[in-house]
Amino acid sequence: MNAKTFAAFVGPSIFLMLLFIAAPLISVFMQSFYITQPVFETVQVETCTPGFPNQTCVTEEKVQPVLGEDGKVITTVKYVGLESYVNVLEPDRAWAALKALDFGSLLTIDFWKALRFTLTFTLVTLPLVIGVGLAIAITVNNATRMIRGPIIFISLLPFIITPVIGALSIRWLFIGDGIMTAFLEWWLARDISMFAQGWTIELLMMFYRVWHVAPFAFVVFYAGLQTVNQDTLESAVIDGASRWERLRYVVIPHLMPLIVFISLIHLMDSYRVFEEIVGFSSQAYRISLQWLTYDLLTPDDSGNRSISRASASAMLTMIGIVVLLVPLLRKTWRDHKGGRV
Repeated sequence: MNAKTFAAFVGPSIFLMLLFIAAPLISVFMQSFYITQPVFETVQVETCTPGFPNQTCVTEEKVQPVLGEDGKVITTVKYVGLESYVNVLEPDRAWAALKALDFGSLLTIDFWKALRFTLTFTLVTLPLVIGVGLAIAITVNNATRMIRGPIIFISLLPFIITPVIGALSIRWLFIGDGIMTAFLEWWLARDISMFAQGWTIELLMMFYRVWHVAPFAFVVFYAGLQTVNQDTLESAVIDGASRWERLRYVVIPHLMPLIVFISLIHLMDSYRVFEEIVGFSSQAYRISLQWLTYDLLTPDDSGNRSISRASASAMLTMIGIVVLLVPLLRKTWRDHKGGRV
């Protein structure tokens, strides 16, 4: 393939990546070092009480934003360096809490509270997604051809549902007098409130994520099982290998590139968990890093948004994703180099 043909194929993709990924990323990075503030002015306002002829007037000074000719508030941009990152991380409070081993105080800081939940959510659901997806794939692969189609169709339904709708559906099953809550109350003969405590909401969100994403892992693993060398499996059977030994020493090593691929996709997606926070309305108990960025961008009562702190939060989220992906990317790179040798 000559250079012109290669450029014709690759050029549009590179252009779109620069336009929709690189440019916004650079913009967010730059905005994290600047604070946009409205310009205020002090004006004298005269307030008069009703009444005639003994009307009383009082003059007082008030601070109000300056409006431009278009009626919008005039703003100024100020370079603040790492101040936005400091405001998000609150290192002084965090360090004092760590020295005192007071993790309760540490989790009162929004960023560290969100980081704790995000890491727990990501690292707990990852092995569950891989394990459940692989179990479904092996079950379907060993099922008879007659029932294989219906099983695949039913298994894919959770993945087809829109994330927010799926989260709301699970929430409605358990909140208040939902079907599942009513069943548990009947079974255990006691009142249950699944949404009155943070840890129960967290468990439900993890359950939903595994239920929603495991079908994706199933599809990938099921495709990979079709390429397992049957001669190797038959040799293992002849040598007396059990079903578990065949799975451990033949199937899983063959599927390892797919396991790494699913892990990469899941880590990137679950570390940006947002739909579950909205669907389960867990803001009072559990928040994620992605939701924290959204909350900082939400206008306050005065209509102001913390764009600088939101940008800092977004950059810290990206750094966290990169840190989690580095081990898997290094393994992929080593396997690639080993394959070329």
